[in-house]
Amino acid sequence: MGYKETYANWQADPESFWMQAAEAISWDKKPTRALDDSNAPLYEWFSDGVMNTCYNALDWHVDAGNGDRVAIIHDSPMTHSTHEITYAEMRDRVASLAGALRAKGVEKGDRVIIYMPMVPEAVEAMLACARIGAIHSVVFGGFAANELATRIDDATPKAIIAASCGLEPGRVIHYKPLIDGAIEMAAHKPEFCVIFQREQEVAEMTARDVDWHAFQYGVEPADCVPMQGNDPLYILYTSGTTGQPKGVIRHNGGHAVALHWTMKNIYDVNPGEVFWAASDVGWVVGHSYIAYGPLIYGATMVVFEGKPVGTPDAGTFWRVIEDHKVVSFFTAPTAFRAIKREDPGGELVKKYDLSSLRHLFLAGERADSDTIIWAQQQLGIPVIDHWWQTETGYAIAANPAGLELLPVKLGSPTVPMPGYDVRVLGDDGHEVPRGELGAIAIKLPLPPGTLPNLWNAEDRFRKSYLDTFPGYYETGDAGMIDDDGYIYIMARTDDVINVAGHRLSTGAMEEVLSGHPDVAECAVIGVADDLKGQLPVGFLCLNAGCARAHGDIVKECIKLVREKIGPVAAFKIATVVDRLPKTRSGKVLRGTMAAIADGRSWKMPATIDDPVILDEITAALRNIGYPAG
Repeated sequence: MGYKETYANWQADPESFWMQAAEAISWDKKPTRALDDSNAPLYEWFSDGVMNTCYNALDWHVDAGNGDRVAIIHDSPMTHSTHEITYAEMRDRVASLAGALRAKGVEKGDRVIIYMPMVPEAVEAMLACARIGAIHSVVFGGFAANELATRIDDATPKAIIAASCGLEPGRVIHYKPLIDGAIEMAAHKPEFCVIFQREQEVAEMTARDVDWHAFQYGVEPADCVPMQGNDPLYILYTSGTTGQPKGVIRHNGGHAVALHWTMKNIYDVNPGEVFWAASDVGWVVGHSYIAYGPLIYGATMVVFEGKPVGTPDAGTFWRVIEDHKVVSFFTAPTAFRAIKREDPGGELVKKYDLSSLRHLFLAGERADSDTIIWAQQQLGIPVIDHWWQTETGYAIAANPAGLELLPVKLGSPTVPMPGYDVRVLGDDGHEVPRGELGAIAIKLPLPPGTLPNLWNAEDRFRKSYLDTFPGYYETGDAGMIDDDGYIYIMARTDDVINVAGHRLSTGAMEEVLSGHPDVAECAVIGVADDLKGQLPVGFLCLNAGCARAHGDIVKECIKLVREKIGPVAAFKIATVVDRLPKTRSGKVLRGTMAAIADGRSWKMPATIDDPVILDEITAALRNIGYPAG
């Protein structure tokens, strides 16, 4: 069955569509209905079903005779090690950890914060919580103490599970001082901390701390606790740079059903094949497609500790794909831009056997056409951009490779997936004509696996997502839909700038700039202008080894935007920089850059990969006359 027929089946009878999808999950008690709309616009899925996510991810496969199948491949260039864990081994390890947590008083509904690097123990901790019904909240390892304290006070965890340290190229990140500092700052105090000691740094323990291995010794392993379909599985805090973080909730039932459906239909993976999402468990991609999706489906997944460039070179990704016979690979466009910048001719790609790889998926930021074309040329496989959010937990729009590979249109993450009725709305809440820019919204209800609410913040949930366009979920993204139904994500709504009364997308300008042969990466922000209201300013990162005069490249880029978008864009200012400021998940901090340019106050983002970059951007802005004062 192809895409159009599948999507039409969902549209015709959403209840039957999702009840059929739920048949792929192991239920202790099958749900009698899919959607519970009794408290609309707060919707729930499979609320009267009973199941356990950990059982579906591990025990079910072992019970089916697949215990010897590899569940996790841990590949760490940081420790120069690789090892495999089977489903049976993983089940036993998780049951032991879950039993130890239960023996320390952690019960169904208790919260547990997990603060770990990319090691298998991070996934074990998540699954151990799921096994006994505790609600985990993973915080990206290395977050500053004050940011961790904010999450401690919001989630009020009974325990924290952490590692002694994390590893990045050239440095060790000391986790334990950050944890101790966060607990000291926080009003809420967790009862205990479980510390996984790594050989690269053995942390000093306090009376509050227990050792990962020692506290499991002699404890009875835990069985899976039955969970209602609408019981929370986890809280994941969005990584905003200002204000109180939003705790996105994910329910057990709909989450398992949705992720299972996506593994084959979107990512074209079969049970037993190797799937790799090059992300971190601290982000939503790591939750959905490292810790849960592949395991629920019965695939093998890679837990990778390292970076695409510098561990040891720009061929690291290719080496992992070759070594582990990865069939479907998912990463952020920023990772490929980094590789392309170091190896523009693709010489490293030719050194590896990538014949196992069927598809490359990109998400996290807009995938510029130049990067997609480069990857297609080097790999000779479909390169698929797809679009989703922390709030949705999986793709809103994609090219469903397992259903039917649709034609790729550069700049588009393709078409809406079943469950998502995507519309483009104007400021008045009415749909705009095809091809026109507007706010992208999704007609309610959202499908299974998406956020039903925020943790202890229903009013904020309504205000953030539901109030602007009644009857719709506000994505916060701006874009358009073309005549073929393809979606184009042009920018965050805040990144649509108003130049002399014309609403323009900074994303469209970035698309043009990225097409310049010397430009490896770019960003465009809007800055205040007395005459036109706002003006676009471009930041250009050049390919490694580019020796051309920067002024010539800037002139060529300005001319390109004028040719492709027109004089209306008023694009006259650009500068070359060494790097762009990004979060640890690879998103460019355009809002922070715009605040610096306009001389507004701004907070150092907790998620910034390297604060020094902001100083460099500040200097670059001053060189081109911003802030104006």
